Amino acid sequence: MPLPPDRLERFARHIVLPELGGAGQVALTQAHVVVMGCGGIGSPAIQYLAAAGIGQLTLIDSDVVEESNLQRQTIFSPNQIGRPKAELAADWVRRFDSYLQVRSVVARVAADNVDDILEGADLVLDGCDNFATRLAVSDSCVRLGIPLTSAALGRFQGQIANFAGHLPGEACYRCFVGDALDGEDCDTCAADGVLGAMAGTVGCMAAMHAVRVLVAGHAAFGDPRWGTLQLFDGLGMSLRPLRIVKDEQCKGCGN
Repeated sequence: MPLPPDRLERFARHIVLPELGGAGQVALTQAHVVVMGCGGIGSPAIQYLAAAGIGQLTLIDSDVVEESNLQRQTIFSPNQIGRPKAELAADWVRRFDSYLQVRSVVARVAADNVDDILEGADLVLDGCDNFATRLAVSDSCVRLGIPLTSAALGRFQGQIANFAGHLPGEACYRCFVGDALDGEDCDTCAADGVLGAMAGTVGCMAAMHAVRVLVAGHAAFGDPRWGTLQLFDGLGMSLRPLRIVKDEQCKGCGN
């Protein structure tokens, strides 16, 4: 499906990239991405997914904007404090590009509703802030056959990876973290702190990982690098890859 003339101009800098090209851009415009969490990681990821022309976005978050969010969640402004993040993020997308379809879901995702929420997505980008939700999302992605881009950060460390536990021989997110973190208790940035620019860096890297998956088979840039976790050290300014091996006994994706 060719792009209309005004869209060709908007995405001209993508289209002239040999590694992406027109075919890659068309693939992005036809994609449906679900973003889990509209906070520190989700905020910049949503901005750059929208800027990439992702045709359909579903934005999920149960929280409202707080003043302490504004140090890193740049999609929001002070006059929006107290309002639902998912709805505000969807409004931002509509203002930014009226061509895009966007839906907000103000709900807490758990094992009993996750499949219904993720059904029909081409990719899930998870930037939420608790392990119980992350594991529920990962297990659902395996069941539904949906690729997962997972991104996390704390203090000065970021972690970003693409997972395809539904594919033979490929690890899922649960293979990486195990089963001990299914509970709701975990460290948060409220307790540990986080540099605002770290959230922006990790969110943008997550958006790049998502684009890799979505253009696979259409453009040279489309190498998902399944199960390769990128560890970003914001203090030492270094990036180190770590290969996650599939756990054949994993209750999410194993035999």
